[in-house]
Amino acid sequence: MFSIEHIGQLAIVSMLSHLIFIAITWRVMQSINFDPILRKGRIVESRIFLLFVAIVIGSGVSQFFLDFLKWSQNLKYLF
Repeated sequence: MFSIEHIGQLAIVSMLSHLIFIAITWRVMQSINFDPILRKGRIVESRIFLLFVAIVIGSGVSQFFLDFLKWSQNLKYLF
């Protein structure tokens, strides 16, 4: 079973992973020109929408990364 320390370490790694991948996604999205598909004069709403999109994409990539890490650690039980 998991120890309390292991659960705490997993929580920190998961939170940092999500934040890092959300930040990376946000930086990548800044290089894309969204002006043609966003309404003029709705800058605040557009930024919030792009932030939500970055959160969704970054969290998904982070979850894949964390799952892959967990799966690779569980390979030792195969043999």
